[in-house]
Amino acid sequence: MLELAILGLLKERAMHGYELRKQLAHKLGFFWTVSYGALYPALRKLEKRGAVEKFFPVEQTTRRKQVYRITAGGESEFLELLTEGAHSTWEEDKFPLRLAFFRYLKPETRLRLLERRKSYLEDKLDEGRRSLTQAKRGSTDSYTLSLVRHGMETTEHDISWLDTLISA
Repeated sequence: MLELAILGLLKERAMHGYELRKQLAHKLGFFWTVSYGALYPALRKLEKRGAVEKFFPVEQTTRRKQVYRITAGGESEFLELLTEGAHSTWEEDKFPLRLAFFRYLKPETRLRLLERRKSYLEDKLDEGRRSLTQAKRGSTDSYTLSLVRHGMETTEHDISWLDTLISA
């Protein structure tokens, strides 16, 4: 997922490693945590595959910093990573990161992926309702019941949010 984030940010503009690190925290840090120790190894892997390239900007007059930019191959890899798993349900932690770069997808692809995510959450909500019914019949403590209710409320809110995105 770090590679998706790096390529997505480099689609916006070329950046040196420290700037990329700041942008990862600033733009994606609210919903996704990155291990900064993994940033440079990921950049090296992407460079080795030809997805990014290093260069030294001509306009730099002070200490020369290596700047990274996405390549044509990186553009293709980015779109592949962004829609990867589109035929199955995305993991909970990966959806927000992918959504952050949805602007790069065709409208019909965005709509299809949002509807698929909504369907997954509706199934999850149904499962939560069944769990709650069973938990009420058993000897489940109030904290566990509260946790199930909270999960259901969060899922309902997410479905409503997706409805807003779908209709936009």
